Amino acid sequence: MRPFEVAAPYKPAGDQTEAIAALAAGIKAGDRFQTLKGVTGSGKTFTMAKIIEAVQKPTLVVSHNKTLAAQLFREFKGFFPHNAVEYFVSYYDYYQPEAYVASRDLYIEKDASINDEIERLRLSATRSLMEREDVIIVATVSCIYGLATPEVYKKMTAQFGLGDTLDPDALMRRFVELQYERNDAVLERGRFRRRGDTLEIFPAYLEDAYRVDLDWDKVERIRRFDPVSGKVLEDLDRALIYPAKQFVVPEEMVRGALSLIRQELDERYEQLKNTGKTLEAERLKTRVEYDLEMLNEMGYCPGIENYSAPLAGRKPGAPPDTLIDYLPKNGDGSAGHLTFIDESHVTLSQIGAMYAGDRSRKQNLVDYGFRLPCALDNRPLRYDEFEKRIGTAVFVSATPGKVEVEKSVRVVEQLIRPTGLLDPEIEVRPAEGQMEDIYAEVQKRIKAGERSLILTLTKKMAEDLTDYLSSLGLKVRYIHSEVETIERVEILTALRSGDFDILVGINLLREGIDLPEVSFIAILDADKIGFLRSLTSLVQIIGRAARNAAGKVIMYADRLSPAMEAAIAETDRRREAQSAYNKKHGITPSTVKKAVASILERHNDEAAAAAAASIEVLKNSFNMLIPAQRKQLIRALENEMLEHAKNLEFEEAAAIRDEIQRIDELGKPAGKKGKTPQRTAGF
Repeated sequence: MRPFEVAAPYKPAGDQTEAIAALAAGIKAGDRFQTLKGVTGSGKTFTMAKIIEAVQKPTLVVSHNKTLAAQLFREFKGFFPHNAVEYFVSYYDYYQPEAYVASRDLYIEKDASINDEIERLRLSATRSLMEREDVIIVATVSCIYGLATPEVYKKMTAQFGLGDTLDPDALMRRFVELQYERNDAVLERGRFRRRGDTLEIFPAYLEDAYRVDLDWDKVERIRRFDPVSGKVLEDLDRALIYPAKQFVVPEEMVRGALSLIRQELDERYEQLKNTGKTLEAERLKTRVEYDLEMLNEMGYCPGIENYSAPLAGRKPGAPPDTLIDYLPKNGDGSAGHLTFIDESHVTLSQIGAMYAGDRSRKQNLVDYGFRLPCALDNRPLRYDEFEKRIGTAVFVSATPGKVEVEKSVRVVEQLIRPTGLLDPEIEVRPAEGQMEDIYAEVQKRIKAGERSLILTLTKKMAEDLTDYLSSLGLKVRYIHSEVETIERVEILTALRSGDFDILVGINLLREGIDLPEVSFIAILDADKIGFLRSLTSLVQIIGRAARNAAGKVIMYADRLSPAMEAAIAETDRRREAQSAYNKKHGITPSTVKKAVASILERHNDEAAAAAAASIEVLKNSFNMLIPAQRKQLIRALENEMLEHAKNLEFEEAAAIRDEIQRIDELGKPAGKKGKTPQRTAGF
């Protein structure tokens, strides 16, 4: 195994050294659960990386949403350039699960849109786990959903080497069995083609393709090449092709499962008939017999995952195999990897909630004859099943919950920021006269060239407050869940750039947003009871002002709620420890300096250049003077804009959106030109 080695231009600072040493020692000693309680901005990701380096274990990092997982993925890729860092999240851009609403007699068919790039990254993750041990997987709760068993997945490969004798037709049949499609015209990911004595295949998990030259039935040459340019990248001695899908079943297993599915159908059919559910019985028989015919003839059917238990030979109620089962095992069969649960106060409850919601929806489908009972076994892991599989785990959060703390052998605090910054000062002021008070406070920050955040409880309050402050001559914007993703990124970038001074929001500003220019946060209705003003939420909100040396938080309330008292006490405790450390080491706190462009994945100039080049290629393919072709160009640009947004490349998407608006204007009559409605294509 290649050793895990952190590549970073800095060393552990503050109390990172103690945290790394304590947690690494606990892992080596076999302590099952530990907690890293690290304040915002204390470098928890770097601490995790150094722990991985210290213990040298394959690692699973679980986050509660795709955006934070993407951020962690990029950071770990930077820390471990010589190891396999992979990204495993749900590949659906849109997902409507199959469901039945009994009260309205409404059946909803499954509908989904799959993101090809995320599917490639998922397949790359399972492939890395098959081939190497120096692997770090950054995942969301998608990792608790069923995949093909690791043993089957490992067997479902096609491999060949120089000098091998093989039957080209048999090899192509093997590709089809691995869920690859033949297309002799266009070579795309997940497809293969044959041209005379040359076979080409584009593995679903790679960005390059393979070309196999045959001399009759002998492999003469194997090359890896760029499927776009055709440029040969290297010659190979051998090639190993993994499946194009993560749920694959050998033909013999499908044949063996057909009788089990048929037996379950007969039993369930009689059960429904005997209880007076004739309609449900006939519906089930029609649907399942169609699926059986498809499986028999094609080896596949729509919704094949609902038969995953009989196909995999699992007993009813047995948990499915998941990504976690692909991670290395110890000699005794126990988990041989390390797990970090990032933002554990959110992630653990999310994992725990998955099973019940999935079960409730599928139980309706079973009860009303849409699915066999075996569909219930196509499910996520229960929390207890997840806990058994994750091996040694470290919970990571600025605000760990009671569950994490009680399970942990030790809770290691990381209070000191490398910048020397303290947690912000907190004041509580009465709600009466709060608008006048906020106006005075934000004016101070505007004069100092700093920014302000104002937290409300509802979307309407955010919008109304924005209108009110704007009427006073302040530069202010709002942000909430109805603001499209691409616009949210633009708003946050504009705030940091100083295009406006005040941002009004709700709970979207708690976690995962880095705004060092913000020195003032106003929390309205701070004493209200609810999750938006819970202890955890308040501490997370306060942390947004912890990257500025002048950080200050004012809570507007008519009383001190228990959550407020606890949040203030916790912040004061942290400030005291941070201040004592700074005094002892002669550290002067300094505001975090971070380029505005770094809120995005790419630099603005690079993004604009890439988008401009892409636009020019498309424009040269269409005549904008012909209305039909102009519409085709707009559709093509919209598709490209959507692809960039899917990949979190929001600057490129914004540049293409602006070009679409300009082309729209060109097509309007001279007297009707005006502002084109903004296209966001559902971002």
